[in-house]
Amino acid sequence: MSDDHVTVQTVRGPVAADDLGLVLPHEHLLINEMREQRNIGLVNDVAMLTAELVGFKAAGGGTLVDVTTASLVDGAEPDPAGAMTPGSRRAVRPAGNTRTASSLAVLQQMSEASDVHIVVGAGQYREPYLDAEWVNRSTVGAIADQFISEVEEGIDGSGVRAGIIGEIASDGWYVSALEERCFRAAGRAQAATGVAVTTHAARWPVGLAQLDLLEAEGADPSRVIVGHCDSLNMPDYHLAIARRGAFVEFDSIRGTNPALVDLRVDFVMGLLDAGFIDQVLLSGDNCYTAHFHAGGGTGFDYLPTRFRQALLDRGVDAADVDRMMVDNPRRALTAS
Repeated sequence: MSDDHVTVQTVRGPVAADDLGLVLPHEHLLINEMREQRNIGLVNDVAMLTAELVGFKAAGGGTLVDVTTASLVDGAEPDPAGAMTPGSRRAVRPAGNTRTASSLAVLQQMSEASDVHIVVGAGQYREPYLDAEWVNRSTVGAIADQFISEVEEGIDGSGVRAGIIGEIASDGWYVSALEERCFRAAGRAQAATGVAVTTHAARWPVGLAQLDLLEAEGADPSRVIVGHCDSLNMPDYHLAIARRGAFVEFDSIRGTNPALVDLRVDFVMGLLDAGFIDQVLLSGDNCYTAHFHAGGGTGFDYLPTRFRQALLDRGVDAADVDRMMVDNPRRALTAS
């Protein structure tokens, strides 16, 4: 069935689902992680990022999902003049908002310059990045209402609507109290809007606990993307998420370590062999300067070129590769 009558919200407005093309469902633009990565954690070079997007487009890419949420964007918005000058000020993000309108304007400029569709998420991240005071002072319902408003009405008065919720995140092997409040709010917002929820579940198999919280608040597990599954060499964990009906996202796919690339191909093959091809999502989670070509990394164009070839070399049919890189993320982004 064609999706040409179904649209997905992007920074330049609604786009027909059939026009999304190849999608990177978990990436970052304009991100500040300097509280944990002082040397490589600030990415706000618009010229560099635009060049990366142009390269992605040339490699066959169509859409990038920017899941940078809340305080991760603070300090990452470039100064309009290109450099801070005496007395100049960057826009301040209101507490609870995911982004500022001016930062969205920069994403619109990059989208126009590269002809890559950019979908943005709504939501809060993880400790220690959470707006802790705002979360503590807000009910689950109030947080959910903020997410819903950004999906249905727009972010920071910009009119740009979020096309996904998240990445909603937990920092450790458990979901903290503050993080739980955000997950419950995300579950309610998913049920209310129909858009997908995408999560951060790195290093520990916490994605199942995240699913429990989301489902408890009414979220449809088939509209949940559990992120960073490839950060754990635990095929049984991948299968457990797939059996719950959620998307299993392998999103740290970069080409700087051949052994890790081979391992990620193994992860994909495991789900394909088990019959879960329709629940596989693939991305790069490029979020540090070292991940991009200018910093010595492999950037946004790695997945549609070299990783695609790695899958073909392992015997995956080209149509099945497209299924994972085009069809699956299109379904994930299509609100039900």
